[in-house]
Amino acid sequence: MSAHEDTHAHDAHDDHGHHHKETFVTKYIFSQDHKMIAKQYLITGTIMGVIGVLMSMMFRMQIAWPEEPNVLFEALLGKWAPDGVMDADIYLALVTIHGTIMVFFVLTAGLSGTFSNLLIPLQIGARDMASGFLNMVSYWLFFLSSVIMVISLFVEAGPAAAGWTIYPPLSALPMAQGGSGMGMTLWLVSMAIFIASSLLGSLNYVVTVINLRTKGMSMTRLPLTIWAFFVTAVIGIISFPVLLSAALLLIMDRSFGTSFFLSDIFIQGEVLHYQGGSPVLFEHLFWFLGHPEVYIVILPAMGLVSEIMASNSRKPIFGYRAMIASILAIAFLSTIVWGHHMFISGMNPFLGSVFTFTTLLIAIPSAVKAFNWITTLWKGNLQMNPAMLFSIGFVSTFITGGLTGIILGDSALDINVHDTYFVVAHFHLVMGISALYGMFAGIYHWYPKMFGRMLNKNLGYIHFWITAVCAYGVFFPMHFIGMAGLPRRYYTNSNFPLFDDLANVNVIITVFALIGGVVQIVYLYNFFSSIFYGKKATQNPWSSTTLEWTTPVEHMHGNWPGDIPHVHRWAYDYSKPGHDVDFVPQNIPLKEGEEELQH
Repeated sequence: MSAHEDTHAHDAHDDHGHHHKETFVTKYIFSQDHKMIAKQYLITGTIMGVIGVLMSMMFRMQIAWPEEPNVLFEALLGKWAPDGVMDADIYLALVTIHGTIMVFFVLTAGLSGTFSNLLIPLQIGARDMASGFLNMVSYWLFFLSSVIMVISLFVEAGPAAAGWTIYPPLSALPMAQGGSGMGMTLWLVSMAIFIASSLLGSLNYVVTVINLRTKGMSMTRLPLTIWAFFVTAVIGIISFPVLLSAALLLIMDRSFGTSFFLSDIFIQGEVLHYQGGSPVLFEHLFWFLGHPEVYIVILPAMGLVSEIMASNSRKPIFGYRAMIASILAIAFLSTIVWGHHMFISGMNPFLGSVFTFTTLLIAIPSAVKAFNWITTLWKGNLQMNPAMLFSIGFVSTFITGGLTGIILGDSALDINVHDTYFVVAHFHLVMGISALYGMFAGIYHWYPKMFGRMLNKNLGYIHFWITAVCAYGVFFPMHFIGMAGLPRRYYTNSNFPLFDDLANVNVIITVFALIGGVVQIVYLYNFFSSIFYGKKATQNPWSSTTLEWTTPVEHMHGNWPGDIPHVHRWAYDYSKPGHDVDFVPQNIPLKEGEEELQH
């Protein structure tokens, strides 16, 4: 079907279904429009993010001032904080659910769910996703899994409390502790539904990118955002089913008497009937997803940052093909490095050295990306708006956090700091903060496309600077208390005189964490008030070259009112000699004698 016929077919479809398409339920709730589904993901992820950040503020207060009564604990935790003093079990539960919510429900959904949905059809020149229905189902499965995860917080015996990695036997024996009962079961059910949602979404993204590109949109003309989303979806399809199998086997161990992950276990002198299983098998299955998951989170952020930096430097992205190659290299290597999480699990030293080699290898494509971002900024005409600041912040935290990854990726060095705050500092900087910065950058940049209005720039500056100072204030000192040997996940360190000198550092970290958490209210106010009261956006507020800025500001199902534009050039024609303006959109034909750039 030609683009012209497609337009008529679409218009006829609109006329035919107009009266029932405009009901509140079909427009805002069970929508099949990718732009609306992107907003649903973003707002759901934001609500989950508020819950996750509140939890982190609570357990940070517990670490800074252990055994001190806290009115907030009494109000929020009830029986888990008698007289305002936090119970040890609920501390571990808060850490568990915080990690789960932030990694899966905020970063995975906030980046892939939001921006893959918003940008893939718009940037490749498609009317919508390959399957609008599957897209809708994928969001509602995500919503259902979010609801179940939140419900698990209110189980009488307590929410899941085995760390976000849910290692057996704590997660496999319902009688092990309060949080090993119904809370753990709900955790597993929630994650199984979440994985189904991710797989449906990922399959949709891959099919859309392969099949629905507009005329002229070859793979080497795709923006780096689309490359990042595409490769992320492929990694998800490969690795998420492995976590699903781990979750299903764990449910069988818990409820049906099997023994996949349990061997000889004694509880209070009583021998349990389990034999033959191995908790290390669970570690292999979990981390086979768990490490690619880091890149499922960070690759979309890398794509967003590349796009925003080129647009706000008014320069072509440096090393476009090298950037694609590094995305592909990261995707491949991310699936063969999972063992570096298991150096102290009794692993054969030779196998440890293999995982060390592959882990250090992944630093090469990561460094290529970092150098290319810095070179894109070099001598550019930089527009320092909030999106650009968060992008530069992303590069900063990615490099800072990445450097400590070299230490943790080396089996001989990792043994000394394994399960200390050094690890917490590393992965929060390189994955947590960097991914959040990428998400914030994307929101500030594409907000006009999502909501037709502009965010308040001054509030954006306040949000960035306080967040940036607090992020380093929290995670930089953690490297030092980690090297001093402070273990992670302990709800108090007051029983160990060895760590008395570190108590003040923990107080400083907590103060930064509280300020950083509170300043997100500025962002939330900016986000929700601008939907209604923000300045109306123009069609192309950032003077960008990609196709999404050729669509009208007012949303319509089908994206373009007439024919879909054809593509004649790559995505980064900024400041190109021979043109009157410093950007040339992809749908503008080449002039006579003009050469297409391909860095």
